[in-house]
Amino acid sequence: MKRDLLRIADLTTAEIEHVLGLAGRLKAELRAGTPHPRLAGRTMAMIFEKPSLRTRVTFEVGMVQLGGAAIHLAPGDIKLGERETPGDIARNLERWVDLVMARVFSHDTVHDLAAAARIPVVNGLSDLHHPCQVLSDCFTLLEHRGRIAGTRVVFVGDGNNMVHSWMDAAARLGFDFVLACPPGYEPDPAITADGGRRVTVTHDVDAAVRAADVLYTDVWTSMGQESEAAARRRAFKSFQLNDRIVALAKPDALVMHCLPAHRGEEITESVLDGPRSVVFDQAENRLHVQKAIMVWLAGAG
Repeated sequence: MKRDLLRIADLTTAEIEHVLGLAGRLKAELRAGTPHPRLAGRTMAMIFEKPSLRTRVTFEVGMVQLGGAAIHLAPGDIKLGERETPGDIARNLERWVDLVMARVFSHDTVHDLAAAARIPVVNGLSDLHHPCQVLSDCFTLLEHRGRIAGTRVVFVGDGNNMVHSWMDAAARLGFDFVLACPPGYEPDPAITADGGRRVTVTHDVDAAVRAADVLYTDVWTSMGQESEAAARRRAFKSFQLNDRIVALAKPDALVMHCLPAHRGEEITESVLDGPRSVVFDQAENRLHVQKAIMVWLAGAG
């Protein structure tokens, strides 16, 4: 039976641990200069409704390093949902390629692609979930701390797709996740409920960050929300990762951000570039974790 990755809750704990372990082996092989063409002769279609730096480069380079090839499909190339339905596009692509990755606005779109395709579909980002980023973040946390279970991850900002994927991960990997957000910017209640007792939502940012092992943030205004930018800047003014907030956390707390960052808005330059920041390690690990995801979904590892 084919598998997809639309959200982290699609995976069992054992499957997540397998993917993270495989990512570690692929990273070590790459650094040792050991070729690992586990997807030789395979191809992947990459569907983009949104602009991208990290998602496009890491998936495309990852396929090259695995011996396969990736095909970039920009919004104007296929006009997803306008020229053809997601289902019809999926039924075409499955005849030519081995995997599909989609970075889309609506989660329904990636769901429709997966429902119609007989080949694996990877959610490269949707309005509800960003599983590849958070799996890469968990891998980065493992590298720096040696463990995930029992840690306290505090997200300061919007209850967005990143938060939803962190909630899924907390339920699967046994760590505590706290969101500190302004009133009115809470996450989807159904996804919050899926996180169970490991998840807390609060409006008190100072209380939330105390005893934090990880401080995480994301932009206040995501793509597609540009008309709300002024209102969001007012609402999130007190929810910035700055030196005062970081000083409230554990002395060795890590600072994370999924990028792109709006320096001086959701995070100050001194924190983003400071000694606790592992932001660019996260960006690098998108490559290794997504390679592991592709290999696993393709049944090659």
